[in-house]
Amino acid sequence: MAGKSLLLDPSTLDHQNIVADIEEIRRCNPQRYEMEQLTAIIHEDLDQFLCAGYKDITREEFWVRGHMPGMPIMPGVLMCEAAAQLCCYYTQKLDLFGAKVVGFGGIEDVRFREPVVPGDRLVIVGKLVKIRRGAMVVSQFQGFVGDSLVVDGTIKGIALPDDIPLANPSSSEN
Repeated sequence: MAGKSLLLDPSTLDHQNIVADIEEIRRCNPQRYEMEQLTAIIHEDLDQFLCAGYKDITREEFWVRGHMPGMPIMPGVLMCEAAAQLCCYYTQKLDLFGAKVVGFGGIEDVRFREPVVPGDRLVIVGKLVKIRRGAMVVSQFQGFVGDSLVVDGTIKGIALPDDIPLANPSSSEN
């Protein structure tokens, strides 16, 4: 990890200090079922616009059977999705963005450094670096398993139009 500065030293995080559980995350993020990529939020720093959370990777993840048979490795796109959900949670919780729904606007300079496998706890740290209210939010992110940096990059969120119909799984209406 030479030359890579950490947004936050993962060894300083208290995994027992749950700032937001899955129900609190759901109040801010629309993802459900297989697409929920966060288990809990364990750190928020309002002064530095820094947040950390984790996803416990289990053998029951939808991708385990097929990615790859006999050698399950968490797809990189899902690591990026976990980072996006963390950054979305933070911006939505604090209403920094002013959008009803935040969507992917892009990712840059992403590096996958080590595999993430069932039994791992993927800790994601996100730092908001630029916000244009209602237009775009830019965050740096890093993912860790233990003290090992496994993924990092920059993610951009954009405001999705308010008129996109949001499905309600408990409703029979479309």
